[in-house]
Amino acid sequence: MEQKLAILIDANSLIHRCFHALPPFTGPGGVPTGALYGVSNILLKVLREQKPDYIAAFFDRPEPTLRKEQFNEYKIHRPKAPDELISQLIEAHNLFTAFGVKTYEAPGYEADDMIGVGAKQLKLTKDMKVKILTSDSDILQVVEDQKIVVETPQKGISEMKIYGSEEVKEKYEGLAPNQIPDYKGLVGDSSDNIPGVSGIGPKTAIPLILKYGNLENFLEKGVDEKVYQKIYGQKEQALLSKSLATINYEAPLEIENVEEIKFGNLPKESVLAYFEKFGFKSLIKRISKNGNLGF
Repeated sequence: MEQKLAILIDANSLIHRCFHALPPFTGPGGVPTGALYGVSNILLKVLREQKPDYIAAFFDRPEPTLRKEQFNEYKIHRPKAPDELISQLIEAHNLFTAFGVKTYEAPGYEADDMIGVGAKQLKLTKDMKVKILTSDSDILQVVEDQKIVVETPQKGISEMKIYGSEEVKEKYEGLAPNQIPDYKGLVGDSSDNIPGVSGIGPKTAIPLILKYGNLENFLEKGVDEKVYQKIYGQKEQALLSKSLATINYEAPLEIENVEEIKFGNLPKESVLAYFEKFGFKSLIKRISKNGNLGF
């Protein structure tokens, strides 16, 4: 049976990536459009080249997350998003609708959580490959061989890199995808302000996780290790850090029927109308020049 492809998009991370990678374009009336243009560009390329059978996009919500309730300093270093980014994050819901892509979000949960749940659900469908499109490396923990992979933009948004299990192991010097939260439990993650254990870096953490399998096993059996007392003395912080870095599979996502995210052909009329509204002339030309872009 022919393999099916489902693409799950981390909308917030892509919009942020495009916002910072592209010039601050404006559309009619001076509205900011650079990030919307970038996401449209990526979507056209992905849909044309990969021809997914199923596709969905996932958004963060503005309410405080469960992680913030668990640890008030979570992501506290992140600067407040500028108004011209916030307006495009809100508008991007309409962009995905124009492309015929269903969107999901839930208060208290991050897009990563929803994507993790969606990926685990979809991989159970026979002959289904799941590809996660994101610029956020946190989601690498859900990678499973070639069944669930992550595709992430490189060099701005012009190139893409795919992570299967082997690529994740290469990036994390031998660690399996599901050991990334254990790694962050020890080392922390400055981008999300996850503390980890002070004084423990990758050179210490990686061999310990490879030897003991996970943080809990190390805390139980690693008493003879030189750094045991240092880590054990901060074990609450280590376990909290692991928890903060772990995808929450309790996120309330139920794709009741995979057909609700089925992608057929590009809805050309609504996409062209959207591009017209924001003055994306080069993208209009690309659709017109390439006919239906091979859909």
